[in-house]
Amino acid sequence: MNDDTGERAGEAWVGLGQRAGLLVRAGARAVADLVVPPVCLACRAPLCEHHALCATCWVETDFIRAPLCDRLGIPLPFDTGGVMVSAGASADAPDYDRARGVAAFNGTMQKLVHGFKYSDRHDARRLFGRWLVAAGETLIAESDVVIPIPLNRWRLLYRRFNQSAILAMEVSRRTGIDVAPLALVRTKQTPSQVGLSIEERRLNMAGAFMVPPGRQAEIAGRRVLLIDDVITTGATVNAAARALKSAGAAQVDVLALAIAGHGGP
Repeated sequence: MNDDTGERAGEAWVGLGQRAGLLVRAGARAVADLVVPPVCLACRAPLCEHHALCATCWVETDFIRAPLCDRLGIPLPFDTGGVMVSAGASADAPDYDRARGVAAFNGTMQKLVHGFKYSDRHDARRLFGRWLVAAGETLIAESDVVIPIPLNRWRLLYRRFNQSAILAMEVSRRTGIDVAPLALVRTKQTPSQVGLSIEERRLNMAGAFMVPPGRQAEIAGRRVLLIDDVITTGATVNAAARALKSAGAAQVDVLALAIAGHGGP
């Protein structure tokens, strides 16, 4: 057998092995789908694939689309061209640089987030990851490190997981950007923000975060992508951004699944 014949035979075996591997994986997926059939992540209606929504729940997801305020990430009624800043951001500029969200906090997104946070429904994490990477494409391209909003220790013990950390890990996995889950910590146990006014939320979150001295090298001079599940009034992400910038962060952008109170234009 000459060298060319041997090489072709080797390539044929490699191709055969690859096809066999594909068949095995396809068979395994088919068996898995029989055991755990794919369903809509929101309403549990049968689907043809995992990690997806049915048509009805997709329509009921109020995705945030351009044109957007560059600072707050909220939709604007029309596009004036270039970088646009809303009246709200001009009157009360946030401490972070830019924010982006996947959807308004209503309809399907509210149902998914509540299931994720309060009912241990982590089956949507892959869908969340895809959505976050798409919504935050511009921010991700200019980020050096991904950091989640931390929970205080007692809430973490009660809930057993930090939903923002799960989202941050998913963004890191999909983009290759470093994640630093311990670079930002809560310094005090803040009461629940539910039902508080904007000013009460600000006071509640004042001094709530810090970068531990041993972690400042992970922050100094770097462009931070801060991950949260929902931006409500912005009090939490503003407080976190102040702490990160005090530790030397060059830039702090925010990426969240939802922005409360803001739907499409």
